[in-house]
Amino acid sequence: MSIAASTAPDSAPAFGETLNAAQRRAALYGARSAEGFSAGPLLIIAGAGTGKTNTLAHRVAHLLLEGVPPERILLLTFTRRAAQEMLRRAERIATQALANSPRAGSIHINAARLLWSGTFHSIGNRLIREYAHVVGLEPSFSVMDRGDASDLLDVVRQELGFSKKEKRFPRKDTCLAIYSHKVNSRAPLAKTLQDAFPWCAEWADDLTKLFRRYVELKHSQQLLDYDDLLLYWHLLVQESELAQAIGARFSHVLIDEYQDTNALQAEIVMAMKPQGAGVCVVGDDAQAIYSFRAASIENILEFPARFTPAAEIIKLEHNYRSVQPILDASNMLMGDSPRQYQKELRSGRTSSRRPFYVSVQDDKAQALYIVEQILATREQGVALRRQAVLMRNSHHGDMLELELIRRNIPYTKYGGLKFLEAAHVKDVLALLRWADNPRNRIAGFRVLQLLSGVGPAVADRCLKVFEASGYAWPTLASYRMPSAAEREWAGLVELVSDLTQAPEWIGQLGRLRKWYEPQLERIYDAARVRMGDIEQLERLAGQYASREQFITELTLDPPQVTSDLAGDPARDEDYLILSTIHSAKGQEWDSVYVLNVADGNFPNEHATGRPDLIEEERRLLYVAMTRAKHDLHLVAPLRYYITQQSRTGDAHVYGARSRFLTDQLMQCFEQRAWPATPHTPGNKASDTKVRIDAAAALRAMWD
Repeated sequence: MSIAASTAPDSAPAFGETLNAAQRRAALYGARSAEGFSAGPLLIIAGAGTGKTNTLAHRVAHLLLEGVPPERILLLTFTRRAAQEMLRRAERIATQALANSPRAGSIHINAARLLWSGTFHSIGNRLIREYAHVVGLEPSFSVMDRGDASDLLDVVRQELGFSKKEKRFPRKDTCLAIYSHKVNSRAPLAKTLQDAFPWCAEWADDLTKLFRRYVELKHSQQLLDYDDLLLYWHLLVQESELAQAIGARFSHVLIDEYQDTNALQAEIVMAMKPQGAGVCVVGDDAQAIYSFRAASIENILEFPARFTPAAEIIKLEHNYRSVQPILDASNMLMGDSPRQYQKELRSGRTSSRRPFYVSVQDDKAQALYIVEQILATREQGVALRRQAVLMRNSHHGDMLELELIRRNIPYTKYGGLKFLEAAHVKDVLALLRWADNPRNRIAGFRVLQLLSGVGPAVADRCLKVFEASGYAWPTLASYRMPSAAEREWAGLVELVSDLTQAPEWIGQLGRLRKWYEPQLERIYDAARVRMGDIEQLERLAGQYASREQFITELTLDPPQVTSDLAGDPARDEDYLILSTIHSAKGQEWDSVYVLNVADGNFPNEHATGRPDLIEEERRLLYVAMTRAKHDLHLVAPLRYYITQQSRTGDAHVYGARSRFLTDQLMQCFEQRAWPATPHTPGNKASDTKVRIDAAAALRAMWD
């Protein structure tokens, strides 16, 4: 669809008219020459709530208006939704600008052609398929989700005998986490173990063997995991010829949330654009909170110095979200950080009410206080969904959830089970993956065990025969399955033949659903609810051009919840938000309540031995505070019960005030204790005339 001047209203604002000075400078950065529009490396430090997305969308629109071909712009974000939102805004902005441009008749922008936009992993997937022959892959390789990757690691773990060690060997999910951290951080395995998994350090040699065999199996079966999508892209651009060819495709590379990139992603960008031409990164070092995923704050802190001359730095400091008292506290919190881009968030929204620091007795009192405040705020016209309770860890909200249920307050919680973790969804996707890539043993192993009477041993024998035939699908038709599975086996063989030979993708999932429905009813409870998920998958499939695209995109950007595991759908007109702070990043609410703001949680006790982790904990609290628009409550229980005891036990420890909340910072808060000490009417103790010689009585005990 071309953007034409006639599509915009007569009152369309001029380009950049809604931006402040710093935003406009960032959006317009660069210059036009005979060769076209070009720009040197640019770092946009975008403080919380300063209009980062709007600024980046204006920059994309500006590039389009300057005649940069859409296909020569690479936009990298951390979610597909973020990329789509950026493109929608950029198209709208460019449309409005063209209405007032004298060049409107000569410029036509087709935003649909801006195909190089998405997450690092999705762009990596696309490039690797194009260059598959270079790295020894077939373009039809399969992308495993985290569950399949950990299952494959478990197969190797069993094969090498590590599951039978006398001492505790890391389980499959831990092994995958170690592997992923090492790959993404570009650090030696020993350093990964020392920094993130110290209890696994003694297994360094065995883990090396495990990962080597894991890599071999993946390659032989044409499987890539999440990390491989970056690793193979990185391998491509380590060859100077390929790095120049891939880098030359794009005259401008824009990267959102740069503080969340890891070492591997930064090296990819630098290899493609070693001089920084056209590279624009946007982020906020004060919101770098993902080191546990191997994200490196050094990427944004060191970005300007990577180039000669150094990259231009533009700071966005005008906050459009929060009232100034909340920003005053947030600014002072980050002011104590030793290494950062100094910035002072300013707001045009004033308020006489400071944020609250609330001392409560324990987690029960904390829950009661929050519920009381939530209901009172609701009565003042603030809907439940415009209020959020944020927590350091998901289990911190357990007591609050019980109180919410008791008070009949509906809520939704972020950070729960994901759609692709549901067993029935994994079944369907495994069948599609196996049809798409017959070498995918993990997928085939799962599919075969859907049949009656087929266990791991029978599935393994069948797959060995299939592999010996060179993965020839007709081999399956002559293979004899146990009698209990004969009928289902015949239907499965027919289905796989249909899926692999069908010229069109449309309709394939419907045929798969018909075969799978009786298996679903036999294997799982709540089959009707689960089948609703499969029908939803079928509707979703119609949006994709091919089976490979559907499988890959669903793996890289999965839905977040599954109906049968998330509970009954909310039937209330409103609901409260509960979220971990990590899941809340990028969100905002009118009123925010932060749980357990005390040492041991802020900072977390596991971070106290390392200054870099202490500072990340400071940034985590900063992210929580800057989610609030009007009201902010930091709640600090004085007593924490020891969790290993029975529910009725009284063993406890006292919480100390967070070291981040200095005396100076506390002046930014209104301090209160809840509940307030009640005033009891009646005679005062000071009025009595009775006197007791306590000292004499105590001495007499020893006469």
